Amino acid sequence: MASTFKTLLNDDVVNTRTLLHEAIPVTGTIVSGTYQETPGTELNIKKFSHGMFQSVFDYPFLSSSANHIFDITYGTTVSSSSNTQNAKKLNIYNQMAQVLMGYTTGSQIRKFDSDGTLDDSTGQMDHCFFMNFSRLLTKDEIKKNSFRLGLYTSGTTGAGHKRDVKTIGDYQSASEYRTSPAGDYGLLFTSSLGAGDGADASIGLIFYQAGIAVLTSSIFQEDFGALGNVKVEVPGSTAGLGTGIDQAQTASTIDQLAEGLRYVLHDIDFNNTIELNSSIYFCRVNHNEFNYSSNPTYVTGSKIRVKSNINDLPVSYITTVGLYAADNEMLAAAKLSEPIRKDPNTELTLRVRLDY
Repeated sequence: MASTFKTLLNDDVVNTRTLLHEAIPVTGTIVSGTYQETPGTELNIKKFSHGMFQSVFDYPFLSSSANHIFDITYGTTVSSSSNTQNAKKLNIYNQMAQVLMGYTTGSQIRKFDSDGTLDDSTGQMDHCFFMNFSRLLTKDEIKKNSFRLGLYTSGTTGAGHKRDVKTIGDYQSASEYRTSPAGDYGLLFTSSLGAGDGADASIGLIFYQAGIAVLTSSIFQEDFGALGNVKVEVPGSTAGLGTGIDQAQTASTIDQLAEGLRYVLHDIDFNNTIELNSSIYFCRVNHNEFNYSSNPTYVTGSKIRVKSNINDLPVSYITTVGLYAADNEMLAAAKLSEPIRKDPNTELTLRVRLDY
């Protein structure tokens, strides 16, 4: 237990903030195909009896080694009696919009808007896919201008073909982004050339702190979803009887729509962000301080062990720095990598950093 204390002054303490980034790559084969047991059954995709979303894992989800990657779901703001799971699709859209977009001045749920201009008649996204990334991947937030999503804009599960891959990204968002009740969000474009062109170019939103990507369903062309789920001949399709996105939104369940999105995913890349806050304490030891030890073994027979004769200078070895509250209650202890010699001829400054 320490018996001698030294008070830290304001000039001895510095608070810093550091942003650490980690690259997160997710391949499309993990999302669809790697752990396929039988057609339509994948061991790393967890489905639920309520049928409102699917969870994607990086390994068969029954394994203790599996990590949750993200969830996929679908929602719409257009109600129709012919719409399969109509109430659930409406509820999902409204729940996401409430949390991410908030309310208008008229106390109405604000719709997702692809051009970032709220409460106007242009750019509203009425039919949306939602990708909710796990905290394990996003950490504190997704780094701005790092999100890239490779996506085939046409393809039907079981058809054996995928076409028209595009890379969607939050281009230019490092300097241009919006703010919502859930934090910052940026616009998603199909190329850097389209960034800034408004609703005609933007096809979705990425919410950085929430870790949620919102995609408008209108990006998909020709076939989508389960092959032959709706017997509609899609113009220009090479798959014969397929499912167009308009028909899939109405006649397909949320599970089927999630499977369709998983099938056309090519890859996902982004950098996460870890905010590391630190307090740095500069513990200054003057020449006339801490030259003696309060350790009982420091003396023997009332004599200092490290002194051979009366003229020798006192010597101590610093091994630990303790940080104490005002009432001398220990709050933290920092161990040195090796003992440091201290005598009246030396002065030291020990740098102690607390991360949180």
